[in-house]
Amino acid sequence: MAIEPTTLELAPNSPEDLTRKDFNSVMADVDLGRLRRGEVKYRHVKKLKRRLLEKAFANFSGRAGKKRQLEFEKFCKEEAEWLNDYAFFRVLMEKNDESATWTRWSAEHQSVKRARDWLHDLPQDRQAALGNRRNFFCYVQWIAHKQWRQIKLYAEECGVALMGDIPFGVSYYSADVFARPDEFALEWSGGAPPEPYFKDDEFTQKWGQNWGIPLYRWDRMRANNFEWWRERVRAVRRIFHLFRIDHVLGFYRIYAFPWRPRKNKQFLPLDRQEMLARTGGREPHFAPRDDETAENRDANKQEGEEYLRVALAEAGATRVIGEDLGAVPDYVRPSLASLGIAGFKIPQWEVYHEQVTPGEKYERLSVATYTTHDHKPIRALWEEAFEHPTATSEQSKFELAKIALFAGFDPKIDKIDFEKDFYPAIMEALFKSEAWIAIVMITDLLARRYRFNVPGTAANLNWTRRMQRRVAHLRASRNVEARMRLIHDLLEKSGRI
Repeated sequence: MAIEPTTLELAPNSPEDLTRKDFNSVMADVDLGRLRRGEVKYRHVKKLKRRLLEKAFANFSGRAGKKRQLEFEKFCKEEAEWLNDYAFFRVLMEKNDESATWTRWSAEHQSVKRARDWLHDLPQDRQAALGNRRNFFCYVQWIAHKQWRQIKLYAEECGVALMGDIPFGVSYYSADVFARPDEFALEWSGGAPPEPYFKDDEFTQKWGQNWGIPLYRWDRMRANNFEWWRERVRAVRRIFHLFRIDHVLGFYRIYAFPWRPRKNKQFLPLDRQEMLARTGGREPHFAPRDDETAENRDANKQEGEEYLRVALAEAGATRVIGEDLGAVPDYVRPSLASLGIAGFKIPQWEVYHEQVTPGEKYERLSVATYTTHDHKPIRALWEEAFEHPTATSEQSKFELAKIALFAGFDPKIDKIDFEKDFYPAIMEALFKSEAWIAIVMITDLLARRYRFNVPGTAANLNWTRRMQRRVAHLRASRNVEARMRLIHDLLEKSGRI
């Protein structure tokens, strides 16, 4: 439910409690130019923004008028169901070297009950100091929710819809799991089954993707009317017009590992018998059950729809999209369609009986895109296939051949020009498809080669990429201007604008 504070705009008078004097004092020793070059330096940025927010909070605590104080108190009261647990968790993180790994915290902090008893037994002055820190983290969320709601309103004024995201799972080391451990199965780690598609990821090919997310105890959640899930959807609904559920398949069944991701390297070289010896006979499997029998499939479908109806009930008018990629059971897509949830169409993956499905055959209730944050951009595939061969060049050629068929080309595309022929044709084909929404990743829009994430890895570059050129610089580029004119014309031609 909490918003990541790093997303906040912090500048003189933003928030209004942050004075120019305080802003300048914090920034005096900061080399902003260096901080903005290269990959995102999360550790430095988080510390810097924390200092700015602490200055703002000190001013708010000492000088805020009655109206703003009441507004803050109202927010804290309305959001108390999740905010109190979150703020307490952040305070405990501070007491434990800013680590979220609560299993390694001091013994008196390792469960929410013990931590509350510890707090209760502290002297009054220390309780007051920690209470002030809790208020600080509540203040940050108040500012975050105000800014994001203002962004949503501004988008509406511009005729723009904001699309957000809810991952199916949450981190093991989260305030949610710490505060409500009975609603999570902590002995299992959720992920995805083995996928031969990931040629450059040996672990994913052999064992699957181990994301480390705890499984849900749906029976416990049902007992309180799925309170946590309802609150989660309400939170995202407040700041977005539509949202994607990442790994929506998890509502039906999820692949579960009996070990945490940090042990993946230990399990990679093992065969099945060696693995079972390490886990005491437990093996990766689909939970709550696989899809091998009709009875199992019916049960998974029925339960998945029950849980998704809860999310839809709280979503209200906010439209829901389900990321349904990977190994998808036959019953899932019809089930999502029956609920009014749009699924994804990756053209090069929409292959039936060795035929690429044309865009005019796509269901209207779908979202079409060539790549997501987990894929190599189209330009990177092209370079790998035809310009700088690598070990995975054949796979790249295979993917591009299917995209070519979708766009109406002969699959033998090595003789055509990327910019002049291939790029315009594949964009036109995507926009002309029957899909409700057509999404172009910014890397594909600008024909860049870099990617945001390599699935199943914890590489240092994951999620650190950012645009190296400002919009003003992009505007000044003749190549970018021509590309944007092309995209605009194709959108008009296809009726999407």
